[in-house]
Amino acid sequence: MGRQLKLGFLGGGINSAVGRTHFVASRMDRRWELVAGAFSRHADVNVRTGEEWGVDPHRVYADLGALIDGESGKLDAVVVLTPTPQHDQQVSQLLAAGFDVICEKALAASSASVTSLDREAIAAGRFLAVTYNYSGYPMLRELRARIDDGQLGRIVALNIEMPQEGFLRLDAAGEPMRPQEWRQHDASIPTVSLDLGTHTHHLAEFLLGTEPIELVAVQSHHGRVDAVADYVSCIARFPDDVDVNMWFGKCALGHRNGLRVRVYGDRSAAEWFQMNPEEVRLSDAQANVRLLDRVSPGTLVAGLGRYERFKAGHPAGFLEAFANLYWDFADALVEFRELGSWSSPYVYGAAPAAAGLRMLETIGESSSARAWLAVGNE
Repeated sequence: MGRQLKLGFLGGGINSAVGRTHFVASRMDRRWELVAGAFSRHADVNVRTGEEWGVDPHRVYADLGALIDGESGKLDAVVVLTPTPQHDQQVSQLLAAGFDVICEKALAASSASVTSLDREAIAAGRFLAVTYNYSGYPMLRELRARIDDGQLGRIVALNIEMPQEGFLRLDAAGEPMRPQEWRQHDASIPTVSLDLGTHTHHLAEFLLGTEPIELVAVQSHHGRVDAVADYVSCIARFPDDVDVNMWFGKCALGHRNGLRVRVYGDRSAAEWFQMNPEEVRLSDAQANVRLLDRVSPGTLVAGLGRYERFKAGHPAGFLEAFANLYWDFADALVEFRELGSWSSPYVYGAAPAAAGLRMLETIGESSSARAWLAVGNE
């Protein structure tokens, strides 16, 4: 396994759910050690984060510039956990300063920005990866392996939905819940698509291995956060005549996070639900239905020891999926430094991130035009 890799955080303080998630996940398998960070623009939160997470106070920095100056040559990677609109400039600064970077999705707010970052990473010879945490679930990886192995037959259709309720749900006092300020404003790609659409695109590419050819979509507003899109429905045509339906949004009451994947082949179909992540439901052409989990006979990847932090029947979940991805990041970074590239099928860089944003841009254009449009994949 080698030495623990040294990690720095930009953003992700203790008042941030995503920060706590990355902190716990990065340490779970002892592949990484958080040793530095500029965790928050609020000085008190910044200091308290370093104290709570055991970071030397001399390595807790007020801003990105100070982090770059103080940590040059000392870190294996910096994780960018700031709001998406800030990623473009911050990732660019880190790459130019010689840091390898792991960035929360979305890598940037437009496909053009991501393509530019990809070129910068290549020119600088730096590692740049994006966190798409749902593909860290072992049973989704198992499903992908079975698709690749032909066990579902020819794939006919894929449905991915990710409904949430945050833009309609009321708090305990009966008042509307308000998201972070940056999520209350849309740019060329709505924040709901940067938050959720990036995942639905990634999972489609993760399972099918291809990008959409054309699509038609509706992008609309139904929630309590004014002037932002919060509902997206898309029908996309992928290569080999695979029909893909995507639905995501933040105005679906009753769904905390209703991520669900259904894959339909001509020999078998499969369903995975994030609220019950340890099982895949399989249905075949002879009307047989069965549940597959990590210890089912014949698993292709889900039964691997790396996923057996505890025996089946004691469910693993969101944090463990994130930790699986951090394991993959560690392997990929070591390989990248030796060979200049990585072979992990689970680590995604800037190029597929740009493809995802091109799809999300086309969704907005299709909704405005009320028409099928080609997706410009490079």
